[in-house]
Amino acid sequence: MTQHEAAADPSQPADSREADRLREMLRTPAYRRALVFSGLIGIPVSLAAFWFLVGLHQLEHLLWQEVPLALGHADPAWWWPLPLLALAGIMVGLVARHLPGAGGHLPVAGLHAGGTPPVTLPGVLLAAAASLPFGAVLGPEAPLIALGGGLALLLRDLARGPVSAQSTALLGAAGAAAAIAAIFGSPVIAGVLLIEVAGIGGPQLFAVILPALLSSGVGALVFTGFGRWTGLDTGSLGLKIPGPRPGLDAGDVLWAVPLAVAVAVLVRLALLGGRKAAALTAARPRAATVLCAAAAGGCAALYALLTDRSPEEVASSGQATLAALAADPHAWPIGALVAVLLLKSAAYALCLGSLRGGPVFPALFLGGAAGLLASPLPGLGVVPGLAAGLAAAAAGILRLPVSSVLLVVLLLGGSETIPVVILAVVTSFVTTELLPAGPSAP
Repeated sequence: MTQHEAAADPSQPADSREADRLREMLRTPAYRRALVFSGLIGIPVSLAAFWFLVGLHQLEHLLWQEVPLALGHADPAWWWPLPLLALAGIMVGLVARHLPGAGGHLPVAGLHAGGTPPVTLPGVLLAAAASLPFGAVLGPEAPLIALGGGLALLLRDLARGPVSAQSTALLGAAGAAAAIAAIFGSPVIAGVLLIEVAGIGGPQLFAVILPALLSSGVGALVFTGFGRWTGLDTGSLGLKIPGPRPGLDAGDVLWAVPLAVAVAVLVRLALLGGRKAAALTAARPRAATVLCAAAAGGCAALYALLTDRSPEEVASSGQATLAALAADPHAWPIGALVAVLLLKSAAYALCLGSLRGGPVFPALFLGGAAGLLASPLPGLGVVPGLAAGLAAAAAGILRLPVSSVLLVVLLLGGSETIPVVILAVVTSFVTTELLPAGPSAP
């Protein structure tokens, strides 16, 4: 019996057949060439992603710091987001009307795996550059995925490589992973994220992952708590890193569940608002895009008027503001936290359905702000509240449980809050799936 016949033999165990298929695939010259090419394209894709992010950051700094300073304002005036976001709406509307690919898909549709046709790349990059630095309440992850996947396919075409559905999927995913690692700061989260985004394993993967995550999270709580109570050691594998680390208490665990439910509902409401905005822009692309973008600017201006704080805390992705929030949570009064949650959620919904970018970073900020707002609750600390809020928001917007856990753990930079992160992710994921789906995005 040949190896191919053995791989196809139904009498063989399933895991043996899968192992035979893997070995057969690895022996295929075309796959090995694709593997080598994937490694090589990581270099130009990463460089392109780096300079794309640098360009966005420099333009944002120019528009929100240097220009206001030149106009005599130490901080952006309360009205500053209005002309910036209106201009963003005009430019995105023109790109969507005149360039192939309409500037990429609307962010309310979520993330998609790589494989962007190279001809649509100019529109995607221009729409992102017209949205993100001008104050769109969106992140750069979706344009990065499109940039990485599209550039990989462009390099394949320039090298006159074989064009097939398999090579398009493989190289598109490889290029997207190389680009997305630049913003998430880890190749591991990029790989896991794209595995889940691509739907490998389908619903069965989630059916297996959710109980496994929940069981391991609860088990970690028992081991962590019981070990601390008794002073005994099980000899488990781990690195002892010096420095104070907050321990989890019963209140942290108990509050994580309702907090995750609340954040999941908040994210779902923003998505439903984004779908309504997307329906408007689908019917009247140019006029509705400008209207939605200007209304998002109005949310930022109203926040500045109400709180006497910078309108940039509502405008933009929230990446820098989230870092400031985590670094000095006591600098935010309760009124400012409530205002930023309400008005940034509204601006987020408007941008999800009109401008171009990714949905992840603003959702993370909303989850972090909600966790910080809930942290004065009896028994809930600042760090566990922040961790639960971030985890619930990541799961609510991504609907990818493993990626959400990894992302939040990497953001927090420690393992002490992992049980709360897992509990919040599972709770938010289940809540999100059980909530009414509402109208789909056009």
